[in-house]
Amino acid sequence: MSALAGLAEQLGIDRGSELVADLRTWRGWWRVILKLRAFVAFLTIVIVFSVISSDYFTGSNLLTMTEHVAVTGPMAIGETFVILTAGIDLSVGSIAGLIGMVAGALLNNGLILHPLGIVIWFSVPMVVLIGLGLGAGIGAINATVITRLNVAPFIATLGMLSVARGLADLSDGGNTFANLGGTAPLHNTGFSFLATGSVAGIPFEIILFAFVIAVAVYVAKRTAFGRRVYAVGGNERAAELAGIRVNRVKLGVYVISGICAALTGLLITSELGSAFPDTATSYELNAIAAVVLGGTSLFGGRGRIGGTVLGAFVIGFLNDGLVLVGVSSFWQQVAQGMVIVTAVAVDEAQRRRQAAKATEDAAAAIEEVVESEETAVNA
Repeated sequence: MSALAGLAEQLGIDRGSELVADLRTWRGWWRVILKLRAFVAFLTIVIVFSVISSDYFTGSNLLTMTEHVAVTGPMAIGETFVILTAGIDLSVGSIAGLIGMVAGALLNNGLILHPLGIVIWFSVPMVVLIGLGLGAGIGAINATVITRLNVAPFIATLGMLSVARGLADLSDGGNTFANLGGTAPLHNTGFSFLATGSVAGIPFEIILFAFVIAVAVYVAKRTAFGRRVYAVGGNERAAELAGIRVNRVKLGVYVISGICAALTGLLITSELGSAFPDTATSYELNAIAAVVLGGTSLFGGRGRIGGTVLGAFVIGFLNDGLVLVGVSSFWQQVAQGMVIVTAVAVDEAQRRRQAAKATEDAAAAIEEVVESEETAVNA
């Protein structure tokens, strides 16, 4: 037991001293499992599918699964910032689909200015920037509806989910842009590099994902904006009284979510080599599942980017494992739903336990103060 406690302490696990204390009792093991549920789930998935299929735990398959996580992971990271403020963004999947269609239209048809009778063609970097900018704009619209019109985040983003998906369908009459290779004379080739290229033997999408993680961790931990995000999610009214511009913080997190969703849409479209209006359908469920499984509370104010990344690996490795062993896609949806419900239930149980512990600590502190005052009076 002491060896395990020492190992946990050396690993530098968050709130390590508390975990070490739990490891000294058998009952505490269950609390440790709850706190490290994403890590436990990840190990379980890897072990189970490695036993079922000899092709699962191989270098090539692990790299492939990591690439899949690198495509969907940015969306989950963006969703984390929103949920940290006790909000939610259900439109991220549709934003990804719309941005993919916009990229396809710009690469295939260019920007057609009918009144002037001209067509403007954009290079791949400009197409990417336009897509990210459009994602930021949609995120800003979500935030404006929520903060200015006082519409609940669930309803506002659910409406945007439908609007963005409808616009994706309308962009080419429900058809696809089948060839995104571009042409050299127009200087718009190389879009496929986003998802299929590599730098020094490392897939570019993995490098890009690592960059997104690094930026997100820095923003959440090292900037005033990150601290304000946690403050707004912890107690919005208290944050407002402390001088924090709550609406501006919410605008920031929804813009971040829109940008991250747009990046996922661009990566998926690059990987497929075609733009489909139904791209990233239901991906918002994967993003939310990764966030909640990673330990971020749906009530806001508590969570970590690292937890979301681990949650994304859990969801990605689970889905790829089910595909590898031949499980129907319908059962995959069932599994995703069960993961979300279980993660939320565990989070709620942990929140109640923490609230009860805080109440007990407060009662003990009050009792101590009362006893000290009585002693002073008697003296």
